[in-house]
Amino acid sequence: MFGRATRLFAGAMTVVCMMLLGPSAPGGPVFGRSLPIAAVRDAVPNRVMTWNICNPCEVSNVDRAAEIAAYAPQVIGLQEACVRDVERIRDYLESLHGLVYHVEYGMVLQNWGRCGGLPWSPGSFGQAVLSAAPMTDRVHVEYPDGGSEDRGYMAVTTTVGGQRVRVFNTHLAQRRQEEVRADQTAVLATEVARHDRAIVLGDFNAVPDAPELARMWALGTDADPQCRPSPAGTCEVTTDWHLKFDYVFLRGIAPLRHRVQPSAYSDHHMFHTDVALS
Repeated sequence: MFGRATRLFAGAMTVVCMMLLGPSAPGGPVFGRSLPIAAVRDAVPNRVMTWNICNPCEVSNVDRAAEIAAYAPQVIGLQEACVRDVERIRDYLESLHGLVYHVEYGMVLQNWGRCGGLPWSPGSFGQAVLSAAPMTDRVHVEYPDGGSEDRGYMAVTTTVGGQRVRVFNTHLAQRRQEEVRADQTAVLATEVARHDRAIVLGDFNAVPDAPELARMWALGTDADPQCRPSPAGTCEVTTDWHLKFDYVFLRGIAPLRHRVQPSAYSDHHMFHTDVALS
């Protein structure tokens, strides 16, 4: 009788502990308690970032948010993003780091394998833009030919450095699909060319002197001032396989300083730059 009472007491205490601690699964509340709310802080008003966050990867969105918060950009373009992950990243940026962002999506796939959900209600996969200022005039375009996987671009108008600017975010076809990427950059460049001032973020899956990027180089320069589509260019690599695939193309905007930062949470590095919109 004493042993049974002991077991019942232990079981009751386990339930109480679970109620107090809550779930500890990735993506759930940290130990079930309310996340600490830091004092609201400002993003760097003239800083923009591009980051392919890697998917599918077993990575904590708490860690992804911390990586972004370390640089607090005004605008972030994410690629290989799931809606659920972006929602959590945005929530953690606010609750843990005091950074408040708006979000817009440019999803191209409904993919249960990549983004979870239920087989009849899969998560959405593609691009997203987070901005400390509100965004308007969102455009989402899927490329006519995505290559081995659907791809597209999105565009929003938002505020960077106190000025309104058109921001694009894209992810081009995978490696060894040069002709497909050439068609995709033609679609993208046609739209970018309509704007005297634009920022184009993204993973282009191509090195700087790849012929398919010629249309982009004709419209602007990369935020890395030493990077050019010629042997004279010296481009910082942006991937774990020591190639530059990630760009911040600036049209009618001057770069001030930039940084390429490797991350333990993605096979692509974070690439951010401060810009002048005078």
